[in-house]
Amino acid sequence: MKKFILSFSILISGACMFASCNLISSAGLSSKGLPTSEAPEDLTSTTANSAVNVDHSTWDALLKKHVSANGMVDYKGFQKDRAKLDEYLKMLSSMEPSNDWSVQEQLAYYINLYNAHTVDLILRNYPVKSIKDIDGAWTDGFVKIGKTTISLGGIENSILRKMNEPRIHFAINCASISCPKLLNEAYTAGKINEQLDKVTKEFINSDKNEISKTSPKVSSIFDWYKKDFQQNGTVVDYINKYSTTKINSGVTLSYKDYDWNLNEAK
Repeated sequence: MKKFILSFSILISGACMFASCNLISSAGLSSKGLPTSEAPEDLTSTTANSAVNVDHSTWDALLKKHVSANGMVDYKGFQKDRAKLDEYLKMLSSMEPSNDWSVQEQLAYYINLYNAHTVDLILRNYPVKSIKDIDGAWTDGFVKIGKTTISLGGIENSILRKMNEPRIHFAINCASISCPKLLNEAYTAGKINEQLDKVTKEFINSDKNEISKTSPKVSSIFDWYKKDFQQNGTVVDYINKYSTTKINSGVTLSYKDYDWNLNEAK
């Protein structure tokens, strides 16, 4: 019996370590009834096909002011602008996404919602060395959308990942060094396809990966969410779409350790 308990404990411990990103695909497995339109394979940027065009200009100005070109965040600067951030979050909360919104508007809204609330979460717990030091960072329901309350994990796993657009993994930011960088501009329906392409190319060709033809070592994101990247081929096929260095077919990927230290500008 003791041997069984020990083995079971080791199994659970290993599972928890594997799922530590944001309790990877188990956090908040409910969309709370919020709409999740699927993006077409040939997504285009447009504001012309939606009942609503959300104004993200306040968030855009904050990002341009407090986030560097390489994605490092001036959280102390954000603290001084809490009133503007609160105003933006309140505006997002007052919106009620519906199926009358275009997929472009939904993508921009949910990505900005996730990123803005992640910044707010850090500010509410600042100073903090890592988002993983915050209990319930991805599982607690603190994001308000109309009368609905949802977790960050719920937004990612039950809304954004259901929208048939793997590039969202390079747009949402988990406030950590190894995460795809926080883009220093707001996502908008009028630029969404170009923005998603930009952050995907930048991440894949950055030092977050060590890409070579025969021995690539890539971000653990490609391991945690591999099913999302296998919609039209292998994970290697997906990486090769954006990588300047092409990985040979059939090569086995290895994965880099994830640095969960805060992405704070020094």
